[in-house]
Order: sequence, then structure tokens, then C-alpha cells
Amino acid sequence: MSEQTRVGYIGVGLMGHGAAKHILLKGHPLTILGHRNRAPVDDLLARGATEARSPAELARASDVVFLCLPSSVEVEATVLGENGVLEGFRPGAILVDSTSADPTSTRRLGRILAERGIGMVDAPVGRTPREAELGKLSTFLGGDPAHVARVRPIVACYADTIIEAGELGAGHTLKLVNNFISIGTSAVIAEAVATASKLGVDLRKLYEVVSAGGANSAMFQMMMPWALEGDDSRLKGPIRIAAKDMRTYCRMAEAAPAPAFVAQACSQVWQMALAQGHGERFMPVLPEIVARLSRGHVRDLPD
Repeated sequence: MSEQTRVGYIGVGLMGHGAAKHILLKGHPLTILGHRNRAPVDDLLARGATEARSPAELARASDVVFLCLPSSVEVEATVLGENGVLEGFRPGAILVDSTSADPTSTRRLGRILAERGIGMVDAPVGRTPREAELGKLSTFLGGDPAHVARVRPIVACYADTIIEAGELGAGHTLKLVNNFISIGTSAVIAEAVATASKLGVDLRKLYEVVSAGGANSAMFQMMMPWALEGDDSRLKGPIRIAAKDMRTYCRMAEAAPAPAFVAQACSQVWQMALAQGHGERFMPVLPEIVARLSRGHVRDLPD
């Protein structure tokens, strides 16, 4: 697509703001949809974006529309609902879904769009809001090769790692498997830290031991700064999103059918944290939530 491709972006939150910013910085006319958190919206407007009043209005102003929403529930409502994206799309447009979504829903939505002459690509993003703001996300593209080829130059505005995964839904499938590994690992780390703290282990010594051995991981390095120093900025992923991704992965595995013994156990840890009202806290605080189950303590939770 040319440099003047008109882009719409719905979901300019923790991950979407950085992606949308870099699309705008690379010269694409950008239309965004308002959000309850006005700070990222106002920042993009100050940089030259235009704000639409509805998904349909945004779609009418765009050749390609990106979504980065909490789940497939919001995606379907945004596309198919009243004044939704589908009402504003013209034949030949493309929807790019960067949500960590359910691939079954993605394929169903793709069929509906195809009947109207509209393409769809699933393009979930990896890494964290830090990389989003730097334009260094990873992404996994699923869809018709012609559609993928058309949107790839726009995706490259904010992603330095682009993996073409296969047919529509393949990107979301890869994302869920990847997230099971990373989010599941974080649940294991949280339980280990909670237990170590209960046993009186020096957590800095634990950090040194794990960092020097095979148990070390990128997730461990993102989780531990909070346990050691109260710094949760390395992993600005809300607990509600982690819980949602684990639920979605478990459903996908069970539908295959494939074993999900470990996934179900890890999922229950996140559902517990969510049920206790911690949904908006970031993932690194999970060790304290787990520790409290046995009247242990790692670090006071942030306000």
C-alpha cells in the first residue's frame, strides 16, 4: 500500500497507543476512536490524528482499520454492532485485528467480512507497552497472502519482528500458545517467590541463583523488579488481560482436543487474582496476591 493509505485505529491503550503513534509518524493519515482514558487519545490528536465519533465513522474514513481491544467479545461488538465498523467499510477495505483474540471468533468474523468484499488479517502483538512506544513490537500475521502483503508495510511502522503465520486465525493461535508459556511461567514464578518469602529466603539471593541458571527467563526478569524494588513498570500487563488470555487458551486447547492440565492450573491462579479485585493491577504483583493465601507477605501492593 502507498504511504498515503488512510488508517483507522480503535483501542489506543497500553499497546495500541504506541502502535498508532508510529503509524502516524510514518506519514499515514490516522483516524482514532475516543476512549475513557483520554491521555493517549489527546496525545495522538496533538500529533495530527483525527477523532471519529463511532466505529462506522472511523471505517468510512479509512482504507485499513486496526483493532487492539481486550477480547473477541469487544471485537465482535465493535465490528458487527450498531454503528460498527462493518457499517462504514467499503469493499476492498481490510480489518487488522491486533487483539489477543479467540481464533474461532476471528475465522467466523473473517467469513462475514469476506461476504462483503472486505479482507481480514489477524496481527496480535507481542512484547510490552515499553516496546510499543519504541516501535519495536513483534507481531504474527494470519490471513490471505494478498491481504497480508497489503498491510505488512503499515505493520512494519510499529513492529521490528513480523512473522507470517499462515491462514486467518493462525496469528491468534500462535499468540495464545506463546501467552500460555509466558503467562503460565509468571504464575509459576509468583508461587515460587511467595513460597521462598514464606520460608525466609533472601529474594535477592533467589534472583541471583535463578538468573545464573536454566530457570532464568525473560518473564522472570520482568517479574522480579517488583518483588525486589516495587518496580512493576517492566511488565505493564493488567491481571484481567492475563486471566482472559489463559481462559481463551484453555478453551482453544480443549476444543482441539489437547491436554490443558498445566494451563488449567495456571489459569486458576489468575482467575483467583481477578476474583479478588486485582484486575487492573499489573502482573508483577502476583507473588503478593499468592503469598496472602497462606498469610505470607512479599511486598505491599501499590495503591
